[in-house]
Amino acid sequence: MSTSSAIPSRFIQKTVRVGELLCNCQILVCPLTHEAVIVDPGDEPEEILEQIKIIEAKLQAPLKIKALFHTHAHFDHIGATRAMKEHFQSVPKIFLHQADEQIYLMLKQQAIMFGFTGSDPLPVDQYFEDNQKLKVGSIKFTILHTPGHSPGGVCIRMHSDSTIAIPETVFTGDTLFKGSIGRSDIMGGNEHTLVHSIKTRLMVLDPSTIAWPGHGMATTIGAEARSNPFLQ
Repeated sequence: MSTSSAIPSRFIQKTVRVGELLCNCQILVCPLTHEAVIVDPGDEPEEILEQIKIIEAKLQAPLKIKALFHTHAHFDHIGATRAMKEHFQSVPKIFLHQADEQIYLMLKQQAIMFGFTGSDPLPVDQYFEDNQKLKVGSIKFTILHTPGHSPGGVCIRMHSDSTIAIPETVFTGDTLFKGSIGRSDIMGGNEHTLVHSIKTRLMVLDPSTIAWPGHGMATTIGAEARSNPFLQ
């Protein structure tokens, strides 16, 4: 068997649960270009980098980390952002919705409030916009502004692509969980806005869409529409 035939040609998604709050950091890799995006690098940069090394060994090639996507700016979702950008020599762009920038800039204060430590964040490179289309390698995304947990909360829709085995997926951050929804009582949250965002931006997606929350296990849009008690 040739070396090239042994190299994976399927999309790679690695979920890394980081920090004491077990944030679901996602590493998403295009197998055709080896370009990658990291979603919500919340803590433990050394663990994220170790998983990147494992993926690189599988691909037999280095990854090109192009972007750091953030569903929102609470400290457990941005705590390792500075370390990741600095490790890759400032190449990956930091993406965040502008409505969360003030929360983002308060990273150190946020961490202290919850009994942790934190450092000052690097500047945001590019602001997400609602319905913005983005592409990393062959992976296509659409940004859905879903305020309520925080003013600039977004969900990141990853479009299906059968040629590299990408399933229709939405990364919901702390907006929607399996059997629950995000808190709305901290740092700019609003319960009415949160439920409205979920019903008008997420529940309209195909029921088979995989929903990966910022904490806990994956679910589907259809399962949450049927049984999530906060949406009935």
